[in-house]
Amino acid sequence: MIRIRRRAALIAASTLALSLALSPLAVTPAYALFGVGDIVYDPTNYAQNVLQAARALQQIDNQITALQNQAQMLINQARNLASLPYSALSQLQSSIQRTQQLLGQAQRIAYDVTQIEQAFQTSYGPVSTTASDQALIAGAQDRWQTSVAGFEDALKVQAGVVGNLDTTRTQMNALVTSSQSATGALQAAQAGNQMLALQSQQIADLTATVAAQGRAEMLEDAREAEAEAQGQEQFRRFMTTEGYQPYPVQAFHE
Repeated sequence: MIRIRRRAALIAASTLALSLALSPLAVTPAYALFGVGDIVYDPTNYAQNVLQAARALQQIDNQITALQNQAQMLINQARNLASLPYSALSQLQSSIQRTQQLLGQAQRIAYDVTQIEQAFQTSYGPVSTTASDQALIAGAQDRWQTSVAGFEDALKVQAGVVGNLDTTRTQMNALVTSSQSATGALQAAQAGNQMLALQSQQIADLTATVAAQGRAEMLEDAREAEAEAQGQEQFRRFMTTEGYQPYPVQAFHE
């Protein structure tokens, strides 16, 4: 309202000045005002003064407009720098830590290259021809227990990942709501970054699940391969046992 009044006053002053300056084609001489002593009224000078006042008012109006624009710019900057009120970072970190803890609880042969190499050199290596039958049986039982433990670990990781689904769904809904109500560039960027972090956490859970399942399957495959090799060794020993003489067997009498 104030700005409209200011512009109306500026237009009126400019119109008055122009009408005074342009209405007479010939220059109107100055003349003394009757009854006012020596005061002389000069229409041309008066018009120039009005024009100067109009120009000054225009400059003031421009300065006020510039200040208003600067104030609006500062308001926009403050809005763009406002942080997102919702943060899912701590919950994402907790979910990832739970999955890491489950992976760290791997029994017997864990996710360690050196440990795996040592295990395959001993428990899953070539069957010793000099080991006793009791040692072979104990080794087979140990490998069976390792396979069972591997499947148990995989089930635990899968259960942990499934447990994260409810938290993930809640976080996604909250982030979508926050992104839709974001009031500035920073809030929108933060919401987008947290969504990317949530996707990274889901990928990490998927990777952990695949790794745990793959570990269990590889341990079982290694156990079966070792059991086959051990069976061949035991069969060889049985066939070469002193005192055993193979002979043909007749199933039916003629």
